Amino acid sequence: MRPVNLIPPDMRRGDSAPLRTGPLAYIVVGALALLLVGVTMLVLASNEVSEKKEELVTLKREDTSAKARAEALAPYAQFQAMSQQRVETVTSLANSRFDWPRVMRELALVLPDDVLLTELTAGAGATGEEGLGGVQGPSLELKGCTPGQGAVARFVTALKDIDGVTRVGLESSAIGEGSSASSSKACEDAGFEDLYEIVVAFDAAPLPAVAEGQLEPEPEAAEDEGSDEGSEGTEEGG
Repeated sequence: MRPVNLIPPDMRRGDSAPLRTGPLAYIVVGALALLLVGVTMLVLASNEVSEKKEELVTLKREDTSAKARAEALAPYAQFQAMSQQRVETVTSLANSRFDWPRVMRELALVLPDDVLLTELTAGAGATGEEGLGGVQGPSLELKGCTPGQGAVARFVTALKDIDGVTRVGLESSAIGEGSSASSSKACEDAGFEDLYEIVVAFDAAPLPAVAEGQLEPEPEAAEDEGSDEGSEGTEEGG
């Protein structure tokens, strides 16, 4: 005889049980797929963030290194600018008729030990126009610092001993400004806190040839005057 299984199909167990299929299985599979995609995107985003952080650290390191190199080269750039300015000053002085070498030597002799000279500007008065401190002619503008106002007064008196000096004017004097932005590093290193600005005038010095030539009458005008006088003399003689 053939055996017959009287257990309902939905209650059977084992190999003979029918496969249970339905929408729930597809939902589970879809959820797992979405979860896998989300995890993959999260991993990729995390890797990208890590790469950006590493790139940012590298850029910061390169920026710090570049700033360090720029700071190391800054003194050379300042020295080049200062050298160029001094060359221009010396060239301007050499192009004038005024005896600047003698003035520089005498300035070095009268400069006191407690006076620091940080900036020197020379006005040659090449065109007779108003120059440094309203001086029409050769002049010097001195800037620097001292430990006190007494040293400034002594320096003003010493400048009057330079041959050819007609006036010495104290343009400005600041007490206790050696640590301000207007002072130089040399003043800070020396501990001089009083700043000064002095103009030395050489009013009696002769003007350069360019200015003197402008004062002379032009040759054409002189010839015209001579021809007019000659024609007047001819008319009187006639």
